[in-house]
This record gives sequence, structure tokens and C-alpha cells, in this order.
Amino acid sequence: MTQELLNTGGNNYPAKITEFENGLINFLQSHNLPSDGIFNNVDERLRVFSNIDYVINQIDPQLSQKSIYLSKFLAASASGLFDASLNYLWDETIIQLRKRVSQFDLEYFYDNTVGGDRRNKFKTEDDLVRLQDSELINGAKEIDLISDVGYKHLTYINYMRNWASAAHPNQTDITGLQLISWLETCIKEVISLPIPNGVIQIKKLLSNIRKEPIDENNADEIGVFLTELSEEQSESLAMAFFGIYTRQDTDNQTRQNIKWLLPLLWDAIDEDTKNSFGIKYGYFSANHETEQKKLARQFLEIVEGQKYIPDDLRILEIQNAIRNLLNAHRGNNNFYNEPPFARELKRIIGVPPKLPNRINKAYVLSIVEVYLTNGNGIAWDAEPIYKGLIEHFDNRQATIALLSFTTDQISSALQIKLCKQKYIELLNYLRPKITNASTIELLDFVLDFKGSYSEMRKDSRVRRVLKNLEILIK
Repeated sequence: MTQELLNTGGNNYPAKITEFENGLINFLQSHNLPSDGIFNNVDERLRVFSNIDYVINQIDPQLSQKSIYLSKFLAASASGLFDASLNYLWDETIIQLRKRVSQFDLEYFYDNTVGGDRRNKFKTEDDLVRLQDSELINGAKEIDLISDVGYKHLTYINYMRNWASAAHPNQTDITGLQLISWLETCIKEVISLPIPNGVIQIKKLLSNIRKEPIDENNADEIGVFLTELSEEQSESLAMAFFGIYTRQDTDNQTRQNIKWLLPLLWDAIDEDTKNSFGIKYGYFSANHETEQKKLARQFLEIVEGQKYIPDDLRILEIQNAIRNLLNAHRGNNNFYNEPPFARELKRIIGVPPKLPNRINKAYVLSIVEVYLTNGNGIAWDAEPIYKGLIEHFDNRQATIALLSFTTDQISSALQIKLCKQKYIELLNYLRPKITNASTIELLDFVLDFKGSYSEMRKDSRVRRVLKNLEILIK
């Protein structure tokens, strides 16, 4: 197909492109409009089309027939408008990701993606369009609809779409090989990616607990499946159980089913997730949602988890401030939107900051994320606030900040040049605050690391040191 396109019946495709381009340039010049630097050169376009057969053939024909934005992607590529091509590619990817989510369990997805006051506003498939692209990607990662590798690549393509495509004015050059590589990534990691079997089984389980009663024998059988889940799947499933249990329209039989299953899952989830259930109990309490508060307490009582109910309801205020700041940081116009939320977080936690221990890790990771920037530029009015908050980090908080490269969010950000520069800058701020010899050794190792920072957490030497440091951030 491609060779026919490149040279069919004596019609030379490069010559046709050049002829079309020259005609359009003459048209622009005749209207006194800019004509230099508008189109990517013909060689770059040919790099796209010489590889397109292999890439496009990975899509099921029934799906490709409906992929209108991929047609626009190819039309823009042929025209030499690579910034528009990237925009169309991203549009197709987001549409397909929304379809994957909608075919799954939407309540499960929203419970793991949206928090706070916003959660009640997300119920149906139509609400997916109100999520930011970064939220959609993060949520898909949380429930394993996309892989760790896919998450990393999509995060980078999203960054390029925001700052190098026709979505915003820019002068960034995109090559044909970059474009075809991004197309292949989006096809492999979203458009044509089969839904993992574990995710299908979770969907089936969530459907069944709403329909069929579970007894002790059923619970034991399901328990075998639960032991096979990854830590991330166990945590997201527990979040789903909490969401279902505390909804006022959930029937008693479904709640009884969760009572059978939750104890089989509880030991597999981490302390951060358990604390989040206590914080949500506090949220219901603070907002006078009496029925949901009662149900949240019942949920914790199933596993004797009342100790996770926070004594200090300031946690809720701080958590909302963190969430608002991150939403502003990850959204459009973050340079303008971030500073007010940064000031609000600073006001709430005080100077020097006073933080309940249960929200310490979430607070530190959020400050690291916003300090690293979105990769395109620094929010100048907010950065002095972030530096001031970092200045007050204690030894434990500094250790959490150093180890932030092990999280998906920060690891993906470290692909981007500016984010890596800011992370190195952060480490130098942290050095005087760290007192543990093993932690200082890791800090020095990270500063001297010659490989990709976004892959650093996989390094065998780093993993050995991390095992010894885990206790420091519990």
C-alpha cells in the first residue's frame, strides 16, 4: 500500500507533495501571509509514510474504519503539518481510552480517579469528557487498563501534545520518526491493547457482588483469586469496595457480600490506602453526611480498622488543598492558576508547617510534583512558596522527597529535561536535611547517575538500597 502511495503509475509521491506545497506557498505569499517554516520537509513526511503500513496494520480493521482522527493524522502528516498531526493522534488516543474505560466498571474507575467534592459529579460515561487528560491517564493506570510502560509513554506524549502540537502556539520541531513512534505507542498501549485478564476478572467480580449473594464457600473461592492480584489491583479493588459500600443506594445484599470479601483483601493493601478510608470517614463527618459517615465506619469495623479514623479533621482541609493544587498544576493555564492554591495550602498548614502524620507522604509528594514543574516552564509566583515549604522539610520528609522518583507520577515527569533539572536542584536543597548515612549514600548515587532518571527506580543497585530505606518512610 505504502509503495503504491509513494510511487504509483508513474506518479511520484514526493513530487506530488512538493507540487502541492509550492502551490500553497504561492497562495500564501500572494495574500502577504508567512510561508517559511510552515511545512515539515518532504523527507520527514516520507519517513512517516514509509513506516505506516506496519504500524496501522496493528489495528483491527473494524476499529480502524471508525478512527476518523487517524485519517486526519495522516492527512496532516502528508501536508507537512506535524504539529496538527500530533494533536489528531492525541484526540484519537483519548477517545479510545474513554471507550475502554466506559466498557469497564465506571464506578470503580471514578472511585480510583476522582476524589473529594468532585466525586459526586462523575457518574456516567458522558462525564468522562470532564476529566482532564492527565486524570484520565492516571485513572486508567490505577485500574490497570494501561501498563506502567504505557503510562510513562502516554505521559510524555501528552506533554509533547500540550507544548509541541497545534494545541498551543510553539516553534518546536517534530520529526517524522518521532511522529510514527508516537503513533505506534498510542496504538500498542491504548487503541489495540487487549484488556488484561485480571482487569476483566475484577469487572466480573464487581458485577457479581451487585447481583448474587456470597456465602462462606463462595468467599473462599473468590479469596484464591484475590491472592493473585497485584498490590495496585488490591488497593484499587478495596477503593471500589469502599465506594460501593458507602453509597446510599447500595442494597444490603451487596454490602453483605463486601463483608465476606474485604477481610480477604485487607492485608494486601498498604497503610496509605487504609488511611484514605479513615480520611473519607472524616470527610463525611465534616460535611454532615450522616448516613455515609455511618456506612464508612461500618466498613472499617469489618476489619477492625477504626484506628484509621483521624483524630485531627485538619487532614480533610489539607487534603482538599493538596488536591486543588495538583488539579491546577496538571491543567491548562497552570502558571496562572497554581499560585492562589499554593498560597492556600501554605495558609492551611502554617509556617512552620504542622501536619498530621497520616497525610505527610501525600503532602511531600505533591510539593515535589509541583516543584518539578510541568516540564514547559516555572510558575514563578508559586515557586517561592514551594521553596519555602521544602525549606521546612524534616529528615523523614526529605527522605520521602528523595525517594519520590520511585512513584509513577514523578518517574514519568523525569523523562522531561526541565523536570530532571528541578529534581537535581531539589536534591541539593535536601542534602543538609538528611541525617541517615544510607540515605545520603543514595542521594549521592542519584546525583551521579548517568542513565535515564525515569528508569532509575529499576536499577538493581538502587533497588538494594531502597529495601534498607523502606522503614524510614512508613
